[in-house]
Amino acid sequence: MRIPISISFLLCTCMAICSLHAQEYGDSLRKASCIPVRELSQDNLAFQAGEQMSFVLHYKWGAVNSDVGNATVRLDTLTYNGEKAFQCSVYGKTTRWYDLFFKVREDFKSWFTCDGLRPLKFTRDTFEGNYQAKNTYIYDWSQDEPRIIADVYSSSSGQRYPEIPLTPCTFDLPSLFYFARNMDMDVVEQGKRYPMTFAIDDDVYNVYFIMHGRETIKVKGFGTVNTIRFAAKLLAGEVFTGEEDMTIWISDDENRVPVYFEAPLLVGKATGRMTGYEGLKYPFTSFQGKKRR
Repeated sequence: MRIPISISFLLCTCMAICSLHAQEYGDSLRKASCIPVRELSQDNLAFQAGEQMSFVLHYKWGAVNSDVGNATVRLDTLTYNGEKAFQCSVYGKTTRWYDLFFKVREDFKSWFTCDGLRPLKFTRDTFEGNYQAKNTYIYDWSQDEPRIIADVYSSSSGQRYPEIPLTPCTFDLPSLFYFARNMDMDVVEQGKRYPMTFAIDDDVYNVYFIMHGRETIKVKGFGTVNTIRFAAKLLAGEVFTGEEDMTIWISDDENRVPVYFEAPLLVGKATGRMTGYEGLKYPFTSFQGKKRR
């Protein structure tokens, strides 16, 4: 049986967002602004080049109760078209045991500016069982109406070359992840819905998160962590029931890294947990007791 082990799913949950089709909330989302963030100058960001995080995805359903995949997220700097930029690399795969049932390999890369975190380029290379998908986005900000020039392939739909509408609030998943970590917690209101937009394949999705408050949780193999809890409403479909929220916990410190999430599925439940980190910009001050890395 297939479960949502893809890195797109992992990143969505880690960012406490959920894809919502435009007709669901329509104009109210399109008129909303980006989430409030603090100044996006390089010195003021919640992260730095050299940061790396690792995660494990776990699945539970009846007698099945095991880790089924893992992912790493790394941030570096390079020169892109003569400009210093960040490059995020995300790699995910199923465990050797789960490969026997449904093999997944996913490689996401995203390039975005060091100041302002404006996306520049995005690539996706996905293998999920018999399904394959590849994306290459070039963000064109030079026009009166900015656009994403996309080269998109999937084994189900073939090759397409769409031009995707681009706004200052439109991101790919990795760049949205880093943008959201700079939210201004002095401004974010508990219980309020904050919408944003991301693109993947040849579609644009409206997304949102809700902040619910602070909690201390114990993460298996990692430690006891002070966190801020977020949630997102999951729409009914092929994966989710639509009856329960997805929940994400991020570290309650300047790093704002995801340490745990859980999401109810049509069959069973998926959870994800951080297993390690290195190169964080700020000391990880959210641990209670002995720190584990």
